[in-house]
Amino acid sequence: MSPAVTVRVAEDPADREACFGVRKEVFVAEQGVPEDIEYDVHDADAVHLLAVAGDGTPLGTARLLHGASAAAKNGGDPSAGSLGRLAVLKRARGLGVGAALVRAVEEAARERGLTGVDLHAQTHALGFYERLGYEAYGPQFPDAGMPHRAMRRAL
Repeated sequence: MSPAVTVRVAEDPADREACFGVRKEVFVAEQGVPEDIEYDVHDADAVHLLAVAGDGTPLGTARLLHGASAAAKNGGDPSAGSLGRLAVLKRARGLGVGAALVRAVEEAARERGLTGVDLHAQTHALGFYERLGYEAYGPQFPDAGMPHRAMRRAL
């Protein structure tokens, strides 16, 4: 990853809007996910992370669910967070932005006392997550019309 790329928790409204803008470009425009299912009730309580270039231009985003929101997605395990909505703009792919976002989510999970991170990966991205230490479990399932697998990494 270029040293000019940083990842931070999106705490102010402008950062959160930048996260939502990246998600809209990647999931809604590129992948055809209906906008009404891209944003959900979990966005209100999630920890949103934003990757930016040196000039502040958004490059990618991810979110961490914890507590009841995560347990609803990971089979009821309160000790594991749920990584989701990982999106990197096309122009920033291959620069390590996605990996930096995953590591930032893991750090945010550790800060909240979580001992693992669960995620639902699009099947074409399994290798990416495996290289970062995640292991797939359970059967393939559809989400937003695309095949996914559950994955987990202990922290």
